[in-house]
Order: sequence, then C-alpha cells, then structure tokens
Amino acid sequence: MADGDENQPPADTNSADAPADLGALAEKDIEITGRALDKVRVIAPEPSYIHRQAMDFLEMARSYYDDARHFLDKGDPVRALACVNYAHGWLDAGARLGFFEVSADDRLFTLAE
Repeated sequence: MADGDENQPPADTNSADAPADLGALAEKDIEITGRALDKVRVIAPEPSYIHRQAMDFLEMARSYYDDARHFLDKGDPVRALACVNYAHGWLDAGARLGFFEVSADDRLFTLAE
C-alpha cells in the first residue's frame, strides 16, 4: 500500500460484496421517514413538560430529515443516510416514549409492547 492508504479497506473484488447504491438507499429511507413525519401527531397535553419534550423530538426529527434531503441534493448520500437515520430514530424514540400517536403502525415505527 502507498503511504496514507493503510487506513483504507481493501477494494471489494466480489460483486456480491459491492457497496449498495447509496443514493437509491438514501432516497428510499428519506421517503419512508417523510411518511413517518406525516403520520406523527403529538399527543402529550399542552402546556406540559412532556409536550415540550415531544415538540423537541419532532423538531429534531424534522431538522435531520431536512438535512438528509439537503445532503442528497448535494450528492452526498453517506451524510444523507446518516441524517435520515437520526431523524427516524427521534421519531421512534418519541413513539416509544408515548410522545406521539402513530396509530400502532409497526411498519413505520419501532414500537414497544
């Protein structure tokens, strides 16, 4: 290896191990998270500490979702994927904590029993 290449993984030679189309994966995940954002409804009573927390979770999800779209538009699917997964994580956490009504949709959300 040339100097500076020691931290790089070896190139894949097997097509089954080839990286996925990250742009297409980011587009799919952004679409799914967009559907989840459309479905979420804050159910914590207003005014309350829990309502403020729920709104914070929702704002974090929206911000990361917007960032994901921005990075994908700029041709950076790796950062887009990172952001969209953070966005969906905020939604899942809010749903599990009872901040959001998600109509028991266990396809868009990771729900607790």
